[in-house]
Amino acid sequence: MISLRSEREIGLLREANQIVARAHEAVAAVLKPGVTTAELDAVAEQVILDAGARPAFKGYNGFPASTCISVEEVVVHGIPGARKINAGEVVSVDIGVCHKGYYGDAAVTHACGAIDAERQHLLDMTDLALSRAIRAAKAGNFIRDIALAVEETCRPEGLGIVEDFVGHGIGDEMHLEPQVPNFDTGRKGPKLRAGMVLAIEPMITMGTHRVKVLRDGWTAVTADGTPAAHFEHSIVVREDGGEILSGSDSLVWGRRTEIEAMH
Repeated sequence: MISLRSEREIGLLREANQIVARAHEAVAAVLKPGVTTAELDAVAEQVILDAGARPAFKGYNGFPASTCISVEEVVVHGIPGARKINAGEVVSVDIGVCHKGYYGDAAVTHACGAIDAERQHLLDMTDLALSRAIRAAKAGNFIRDIALAVEETCRPEGLGIVEDFVGHGIGDEMHLEPQVPNFDTGRKGPKLRAGMVLAIEPMITMGTHRVKVLRDGWTAVTADGTPAAHFEHSIVVREDGGEILSGSDSLVWGRRTEIEAMH
């Protein structure tokens, strides 16, 4: 069953997602060459705990850390550890929070220092795909409209669209119906109604769409070793498009079409 959230519930979801946003800001402030993924995880965890919230990922099906940090060829679910981040690499940070019984979830892919044009293009297009998908998340549309917004942005650019992992509903559990794919499945899927809350998350690669999971059972990497990007926001479906719950004033992502419309 797909829930429609009351404004009270949406307010609680916004609170949880704003803790996620603050954790992302804190990670972005310390991300530099030489920092380890474990150090980034510790920074995010402290922000979450200081807010009186709980890291939603830690312990989830046995996941050992508070965040997923995925470097270069790692698409999603990278386990923070001793890996040092090098200049020129792309780093995806995925953060989830549980606060007052409601969940927040958002991901951002960062450039560590200067990156090459191909990686920058990957980040730009994945962020644009998220922005267009959020705009498509309006009452009366279908899940397929969100998927098409991502596919029609990335496919013409020769980028790979990961199919093994998709977005999802979110609320009083971290993963709820409906699933939100980033590619056209050939089905409309559920009709979008105001009050649905979704985590929309394009996962895009510079090469193949195929991924493989490493022996740790979590880390998903591109099958051809090419870099990947992952951008995600938790949003609420409104009459005129998705309202971002996990937005940040100082770290802006997933808002390209909104910003363009203002100019």
